[in-house]
Amino acid sequence: MSFFKLTAAATFALGAAIAFSGPVEAQDLPDLGGRAVVVVTENAYPPLQFIDPRTGEQIGWEYDAMNEIARRLNFTVTYQNTSWDAMIQAVSDGQYEIGMTGISIKEDRKEKVDFSDPYLRSEMFMLVRADETRFDDAASFAAFEDGLVGAQPGTTPFYVAVYDVLDGNEQNPRIKLMETFGATVQALRTGDVDMVLTDGVAGKGYVEASDGGLKLVGGPLGADDFGFIFPKGSDLVAPVNAAIAAMKADGTIDALNTKWFLDYKLGG
Repeated sequence: MSFFKLTAAATFALGAAIAFSGPVEAQDLPDLGGRAVVVVTENAYPPLQFIDPRTGEQIGWEYDAMNEIARRLNFTVTYQNTSWDAMIQAVSDGQYEIGMTGISIKEDRKEKVDFSDPYLRSEMFMLVRADETRFDDAASFAAFEDGLVGAQPGTTPFYVAVYDVLDGNEQNPRIKLMETFGATVQALRTGDVDMVLTDGVAGKGYVEASDGGLKLVGGPLGADDFGFIFPKGSDLVAPVNAAIAAMKADGTIDALNTKWFLDYKLGG
C-alpha cells in the first residue's frame, strides 16, 4: 500500500476505476477441486477489509471479492491475520497462499511476490462546499494558508493530504484529525474544515446526496493500483486473474464498488 499507514497510501477512501482484460465466460474458469487456500490480511483498511465494530465479523470489499473468486474457482478459503510489516515477507516465504490488504502494485515488491492483475484503482478527489471559491485544486489549496483539511489518521486521504497536497509533514496543523470519515464530511459541511479527500465514487455520492451543498474540485490525486499477492511462481495467479476478469465483465466488480465505496460510506 503506498499511502496507507503501511508505507506511505488507504481509502479509504478509495475510487473505483478498474482495468482488466477482456470478458471471460464462467465456463472458461479453472476448477481447483476444493483446494484449501489460506489468505492473509490485516483487517485495518476499511472498506476493503476490517472488523465490523457491531458484530466483530471480518467484512469488506476484499472479503466479498475473495469469497466470490473462491466460489468461481472452487477452492476453500481460510483467512488469517498478520501485520502489514510482516505480510509481504510472510507471503514470499510461502506461509500464506494469498495476501490482501489494499496492496499497491510496486516494482520493488515484485522482486519478492507475484501480483494479480489490478482489481481496483484508488484515486482521491477534493470534496468541498459548493460555494467554495478560494481554491480549486491541490496547488491552490496548498497556497491557501488558512485552509484546513479533515482526515482520519492512517488512511489514504490522510497520506494524500500530507504528501500530495501539503508539505510532507504528518504533523502539519492544517490537517484536522477525526475518528470517522463521516465526521470529516460533517466538519466540512459546518465549516470546521475546508476540504476533505475522498475516492471518486463515494465523492460523487456525497455530492448527489448533498442537495447542492457539496462539489468535487481538481483532478485525481494519489492514484494506486491494488493487487492480491502470491508467493513467487504461484499456480494461483492465472486462475485468480481469470476470475477477476470474469467478475469485471459480468458487473460483479461494479456491484462491489457501489456496495463498499458508496453505500458503506453514505451509511456511515
